[in-house]
Amino acid sequence: MSKGVRAAGVAWVVTAVYYFYQYTLRSAPAVMMPQLSQAFGLNAMGVASLVGLFYYGYSPFSLVAGVAMDRLGPRKVVPLGAAAVGIGALLFASGNGPAASVGRVLQGAGGVFALVGAVFIATTNFPASRAATLIGATQMFGMAGGSAGQFVVGPVIASGVPWSRFWMVMGVAGLVIAVLLFALLPAAKTPPAGGDWVRSAGRALGLVFRNPQSILCGAISGLLFIPTTIFDMVWGVRYLQEAHGFEYAAAVIRSATVPLGWIIGCPLLGFLSDRLGRRKPVIAGGAVVLLGALGWILYGPTDVLPPYVLGIVAGTASGAAMLPYTVIKEANPPAVSGTATGVINFLNFTFSALLGPVFAGFLRSAAGGADTMTLGHYQSAFLPLVYGVTLALVLTLFLRETGTAAAPRVPAAAREIA
Repeated sequence: MSKGVRAAGVAWVVTAVYYFYQYTLRSAPAVMMPQLSQAFGLNAMGVASLVGLFYYGYSPFSLVAGVAMDRLGPRKVVPLGAAAVGIGALLFASGNGPAASVGRVLQGAGGVFALVGAVFIATTNFPASRAATLIGATQMFGMAGGSAGQFVVGPVIASGVPWSRFWMVMGVAGLVIAVLLFALLPAAKTPPAGGDWVRSAGRALGLVFRNPQSILCGAISGLLFIPTTIFDMVWGVRYLQEAHGFEYAAAVIRSATVPLGWIIGCPLLGFLSDRLGRRKPVIAGGAVVLLGALGWILYGPTDVLPPYVLGIVAGTASGAAMLPYTVIKEANPPAVSGTATGVINFLNFTFSALLGPVFAGFLRSAAGGADTMTLGHYQSAFLPLVYGVTLALVLTLFLRETGTAAAPRVPAAAREIA
């Protein structure tokens, strides 16, 4: 193994660990909703809106992160992202509503540099034939953090550890991670090009956004992802408690099996796609399985299948949402690799940012103002998720195949964005 490949491997691993950390913070509120309601004086809908502010930072800064990777390289921007997440966690720990809101936005704005940075490092330093596998492995780290945010944090909070202490410790951890990232990430191989970088960034963004395949990738990924980001990570524990009568500890474990499934599905489906040399069949297959699992979770009996099976299957299948991250990079010029990742992340999580409050409103409307929701309320509110996965399956039919088995590949002679 050459020195350059070894350095790239180390850079990818440390950035992926940062992704694990920020995903833990993203999912942790799901297991402390009652504590947050009491601390901030908000009802469940208000807490869901507060928690959802994460995506208002995450979505727009996806574009900033993507362009910054292309222009400056990971070492100059990823540590700043980690520091922002740490500061955001400290603000959230304050218990002050406005400060917590700013902190949650900061967590999202800084957290996006983890995924975009890890994907950029993986896809610019390793062969294209391993792209989907490496992107899937990157998301595996994130969902391991998402699972830890429920599996680990849930029992910690249940044991009596104050919610604010958890956020304070995680805030300090973020600052430590920022220092480690700055020390371990290698400098960019080549200095950034001169000239008007703002205009150059605008041209890069325009190039990616004008490609219809980019929009398709973002829509498909977002539609496959929101059952995780909105349904499971925000409402999953409460759904299992209120709709099916599970105790808190059991609800936490069952809800956490969804990100556990992502740990399996993201690298597995990425590896399968690379081995087949095709992207579309794997995306479509994942969507079909997710559709069945989601339908069963909402409308099927809970005592037929063994415990945890549905959550793991749903999480594994929804790992297909990461394959469009590979497709968008293969459907756009190599010179805008980071920008392409930023664009799909922006499109993907804009769904979560915009639809989070919408689903909370659906649930409030279905419940008619009641404090406790029933199974029927949840079914009515989250039925659109089933339609969304169906739409993702249809849109996949219009996606251009970009895998190595497809001919011809996207032209490599792309113009440089400088």
